Amino acid sequence: MMNVNTEKCIGCGLCVKDCFLRDIEIIGGKAKINNKSCIKCGHCIAVCPKDAVSTDEYNMEDVKNYNKEEFLVDADNLLNFIKFRRTVRQFKDKEVEEEKISKIIEAGRYTQTGSNLQDVSYIVVREGLQELKALTLESLKKLGEDLLANLTPQTMMFKRYAEMWMRMYEDFNLNPNENDRLFFNAPAVIIVTANSDVNGALASSNMELMTNALGLGTLFSGFLVRAAQDNKKIMDFLGVKEGKKIVTCMVIGYPDVKYFRTVPRKKADISWK
Repeated sequence: MMNVNTEKCIGCGLCVKDCFLRDIEIIGGKAKINNKSCIKCGHCIAVCPKDAVSTDEYNMEDVKNYNKEEFLVDADNLLNFIKFRRTVRQFKDKEVEEEKISKIIEAGRYTQTGSNLQDVSYIVVREGLQELKALTLESLKKLGEDLLANLTPQTMMFKRYAEMWMRMYEDFNLNPNENDRLFFNAPAVIIVTANSDVNGALASSNMELMTNALGLGTLFSGFLVRAAQDNKKIMDFLGVKEGKKIVTCMVIGYPDVKYFRTVPRKKADISWK
C-alpha cells in the first residue's frame, strides 16, 4: 500500500492535485492516501517535495531524486539519435554482456503501462538460440506450405514470404551456422511478452533506444512473432506465461556494419483540427 510519513508531510496538497484517481485527501493538515482506487502509479512519490510518500509494495531504493545534469536530454540530440538508428542484420561474433541486457530490460521495466498494469515480461534467449531457430523455421516452413497450397487473390501478396520462409528453412538445415537469415547469428534475443500489445510495444520502443545507446544493434523479428502464433512447441520452449502473448522479438548484438548518415522518410501525415 501507499504510505505517508506525517512527520515529513507539510500538507501542500500537490499529491492530491496530481492523483488522477482522487485517492488522496488532506485531513488535519496532512495527506492521507485511502488506498481504495490507487493503482500504485507513484505520482504521489514523485511529486512530493518532502519525500514523505512511500510504498511497501515496490523497492523504494529504485527511487532517484531529480537533478538536471543526470536527467536532462537535449531535444535535438534525441531526435537525431532516433533518426540515426538502423535495423541491424550484421552482427559481430561477440557476446552481449549480461549487464547490458539487464539495462535494456530496465528501460522496458520503466516504460508506462495502461492503468499501471506493469504486465510486460521478458524472456532472454542465449544458450537455446539454435533450438529456437529450428522451431521457428519449422513453423514458418509449415505456414509457407499452407499458404502456397491455398492461395487466393487476397493472400497473393504474401506469396513471396511463403517462398522465402521455405528457402530459409532449407538453407538453415544445410548449414545452420552460415545460413541464419532469421537471427543473423546474433548472440542474444529478448522476447517481450505482455497482456496488452500496446504495453509490450511501448516497452520495446524504449528498449530499442537503450540498445542503441549501449553501442548495440537490434532487429525486430516479426517472423518469430508470426511463427509462435498458435505454436505450442515454441510457446512451451520459451515458457510464455499464461495470459500473455509475444509482442516483439528483439534480436540483439554488436553491429558489424557502420552507418555514416540518416536516411530520408515520407513526410509526416498530419491533420490539424
